[in-house]
Amino acid sequence: MTVPAQPAATHRVATGDPSAHPGLASALAAAAEGDEIRIAPGVYREAVRVERSVALRVLGEEAGGRPGAVVLAAPGDGRPALEVAAGARVVVDGLVVAGEAADRPAVVLAGGRTEWSGGRIGTGRLEVHGDAALAMTGTALAGAALAGVLLRTGGAVALTDCRLLGTDGTGIVAGGSTRVELLRTDIRDTTGSALRVREDAAVTLRECLIDGAGRSGLLVEDQGSARLTDCRVRACASDAVRVLGSSPAPGAEAAEPQDAGGGVRLHDCELSGSGGDSVRADGRSEVELAFCTLRDSGGSGISAGEEARIKVTGTRIVRTGAASVVVHGSARLTARETVIRASAANGLVATGDAVVHLDDSALDECAYSPVHAGGGAEIRLRGLRITRTPEHGTHLVAGARAVIESTWISDCGMSGVDLADSVRAELRGVAVHRTRNGVTAAGRGPALLHGCEIADSERAAAVLGPGDQEITGGRLLRAGTAGLVVESGAAPRVTGLEILDAAGSGVVVAGGAEPRLSGVRVLRPGKNGLIVDSGGGGVFEECEIVSPGFPAVHLAGSAAPVLRRVRVQDAAEDLSADPDAAPVVEECVSVRVGSAQWPQLTGAPDRKTPVPAGAGGHGTAGATAGADGDGEGPEESLDDLLGELDRLIGLNRVKQDVASLVKLMRMVHRREAAGLAAPPLSRHLVFAGNPGTGKTTVARLYGRILAAVGLLERGHLVEADRSSLVGEYVGHTGPKTQRVFQEAMGGVLFIDEAYSLAPAGAGGGNDFAQEAVATLVKLMEDHRDDVVVIVAGYPGEMEHFIDSNPGLASRFNRTLLFEDYDDAELVRIVEQHAASHQYELTEDARAALGVYFSHVPRDSRFGNGRSARQTFQAMTERQAYRVAEIEAPSEADLVTLTRPDVPEPAGAVPDGAA
Repeated sequence: MTVPAQPAATHRVATGDPSAHPGLASALAAAAEGDEIRIAPGVYREAVRVERSVALRVLGEEAGGRPGAVVLAAPGDGRPALEVAAGARVVVDGLVVAGEAADRPAVVLAGGRTEWSGGRIGTGRLEVHGDAALAMTGTALAGAALAGVLLRTGGAVALTDCRLLGTDGTGIVAGGSTRVELLRTDIRDTTGSALRVREDAAVTLRECLIDGAGRSGLLVEDQGSARLTDCRVRACASDAVRVLGSSPAPGAEAAEPQDAGGGVRLHDCELSGSGGDSVRADGRSEVELAFCTLRDSGGSGISAGEEARIKVTGTRIVRTGAASVVVHGSARLTARETVIRASAANGLVATGDAVVHLDDSALDECAYSPVHAGGGAEIRLRGLRITRTPEHGTHLVAGARAVIESTWISDCGMSGVDLADSVRAELRGVAVHRTRNGVTAAGRGPALLHGCEIADSERAAAVLGPGDQEITGGRLLRAGTAGLVVESGAAPRVTGLEILDAAGSGVVVAGGAEPRLSGVRVLRPGKNGLIVDSGGGGVFEECEIVSPGFPAVHLAGSAAPVLRRVRVQDAAEDLSADPDAAPVVEECVSVRVGSAQWPQLTGAPDRKTPVPAGAGGHGTAGATAGADGDGEGPEESLDDLLGELDRLIGLNRVKQDVASLVKLMRMVHRREAAGLAAPPLSRHLVFAGNPGTGKTTVARLYGRILAAVGLLERGHLVEADRSSLVGEYVGHTGPKTQRVFQEAMGGVLFIDEAYSLAPAGAGGGNDFAQEAVATLVKLMEDHRDDVVVIVAGYPGEMEHFIDSNPGLASRFNRTLLFEDYDDAELVRIVEQHAASHQYELTEDARAALGVYFSHVPRDSRFGNGRSARQTFQAMTERQAYRVAEIEAPSEADLVTLTRPDVPEPAGAVPDGAA
């Protein structure tokens, strides 16, 4: 027979009530396991020890209708007011506990499990040790000294919606193997650190606030670990987060693998207003920050020393009082998609034996150099955008080692990249714009520049010193003085470099320098193309100098270079030399040179040296250049070009629009030549039409026409699409778009399927197309007279694209509509292909083609001119099969396309079929 469980008894506690217990100790003595004790409002001065499972609840209300306070006060004999013994399960609801003194425990949980809600603990700390477990909700803890909460337990501790206020010391100390979770809990105004995690303890904080700590907000040491999610740490007197040691992070190698709580991890947190560093890590510590904001610190945003390991993702570091990120000792830091802005010192400093990998990030508005590396530090920078500093963009000294790839550096008061001392550096696909000097490699260490672009420097674009220096590919554009300077004692190797529009000389070689240049092209230097000072030498092979302002090559004093197959074009003089100069000249030639010492190639065709696709280290999909105006060829006749346009099949409406534009532009050019103000004119166009309607062909002709009118310098065409302009990560899109635009300078940038940069219904996310559009709009404004941009695509989609950005709408106010070809025009296109490949069509074949095209569906797969070319290819294949059956075909058989060679129209019955 089963005996039913007895219901829990209720025991009342009230002062002055003979029917109730006078105190909690009395009630506890009478209570059985599982009983409930209800306590009337009042002050109970006693030391209560709970040794069995009970519930302690506040009873009754004050006269005003509000719950009355139930205060359990320590008796003053050194014992805590409340103690829970091992094995007890206790519920505490609404109780106010006051200890004997601020520096002594008010509540001690020595074991069991306690569920505490509401109420308050004051004048003393909360201690949890042994194997005690605690779940506390909505409770305030205040007025403690040394520590507000002291945790050293094997049980779980959880504080939810609690407030820890005004501790004269450390707010929470977690030691031993404690596991504690804080949810929506505030720790405010501690004179020491807000939260200290030591030994093997682990803490988890979610949606918590740490405010006004007298030392660190979070202090982790020994093998402790912490995980903070969506938390705020603000106004700490010292560091917001200080890590002196930690357990290994997940996945790290360790003697004993840790659980997922290893290391110190902050996710989606904000650290602000600290007097020291936002995050400081030393010793053997592992820290991870993801999508955090670190701002307004008196020290650094992140400081890592000794053997610290830090990983940073998607984090903003703003307005630091010292360098934003400091890595020293043998620390390691990896960061990506991180923004560093408005540092009062450097953006990144790496010294000692530190290793730093920084990817897809931005450094902006630093008071000192955004990147500084010294000692034996090793840095790798990839996909960065470094802008706006009064000092060097990247400054490398001592024995630092650096690899810098696909990075944009601009608006620096000193050099974009400065390499000193014994630095070892590789720069690949780096763009340096608007700096005092572009790249200065004056040190003794080796340096490689591959596919780099240096533009608009106030002084020299590149300065090479005595180290093992090498430049391969790339361009130096519009330097304020010289394009390339080779200092005394230097012997760099330079191949495939273009130097355009330097205000001074293209290449300057100091005395005692011995460079080796091969395949270098110098265009339009303001002074000499190459100048070699007295005592200088070197070897210059397969180089070209076009349109220099002074003699193409000048040799001073005892200069003795080797000039081998150097070509000079469009110059007043090819060579000027002091009497003591002793050059070796081999197979050098001149074209259109007024006073030539080298053989003149009179009437020789100009060498076509187009800008290579992908100049600057980034391939530009579809970039084209050639006989349509790239290079320094003879000027084309406008009438011939208009005639070439008129000979295109179909496109009558487009031809009329272009003819009208030409008349307008000629009038504008004549007004400018007469010194009159030009009317506002946008040369940028929208080409709207289906595939295969001749948009690219007309764009190429349009550029050549503008060059003939005098409104473009070269008139060449550079083709691009979304893949050419949009990067794959943060910091990649801007430089990528800029490089394509630079290739089109003086000509036409043709962007096919431009609507893919603003697809209908697309959101933000990780699509960087909006950045490409914004960059294009800015470049079109800055270079409105240097480049014509044509955007092309389907009519409906192009209308959406233009409407997607106000800057586009204001710059593209003219649309040329490319209509589909009709059947007769498609037949003429096939005939044109046939003639160019030495085929002839019979009249029957022409008639059959007309019937065939009338049956071709005009759906999304129809390619207009492309479909006509495919049809011609199909006809040649059918003809080949037919002629193969003739034993001895005549020449007429080989070149004639007849009616059987025309594909059958869709749905038609072939000849001979039943």
